[in-house]
Amino acid sequence: NAQSSDNSEPNHNFQVGVRFMPTFTALDLNTSSGGTVKGDVTLGFGAGALIGVYLSEHIGIQGEFIYSTLSQEYNDVDVSRKIKLTYFNVPLLFTLNSGKSKVINLKLVAGPQIGFNLKSSININDNGNNTSEAIVDVKKSDFGFAYGAGADIALNKKHTILLSLGYRGVLGLLDIGNSSKSSTSDNYYVLERTNINTNAAYIGLTFPM
Repeated sequence: NAQSSDNSEPNHNFQVGVRFMPTFTALDLNTSSGGTVKGDVTLGFGAGALIGVYLSEHIGIQGEFIYSTLSQEYNDVDVSRKIKLTYFNVPLLFTLNSGKSKVINLKLVAGPQIGFNLKSSININDNGNNTSEAIVDVKKSDFGFAYGAGADIALNKKHTILLSLGYRGVLGLLDIGNSSKSSTSDNYYVLERTNINTNAAYIGLTFPM
């Protein structure tokens, strides 16, 4: 009986973890002439924590709390601008697993994500050529669809420490721009009719309980 107990597979139904998430994003931005320009794909950073529960060997639910910064650079009439957005995101994900008790557990995730804007700013390098003011005004909340794939790799025999690696994408479903304030001929909203779509890699540690 002792030998059978030692060889049994771990049966952890809960997990917590931490993650680091380099994030890439590209936004459609408005120009001073009324046109649209695609911002350069720019690297941002995210970090957060997760809480998960396994409903079976192959099915689970996972909630995350992610602090992320998104940057975007673009040129408009010889004026260089850089936009920075900071968000606190909360995805709630349904997970499909190849086997949570295995040494390597492959997983697919998908579910809704709500985001809360913490800060937005714009830096301008105009070299004296700035003829109109670019306004960055963002709605307080955002909503999107998160999806991804990854792997949890057991680092010890009891499977109480896992190395987590993977990909995460988010498809923004709402216009983040807040253009409710009045504007004049000397200014314009940069983020009007703009959705946030991101692609991220992640690495972290997960602790089954």
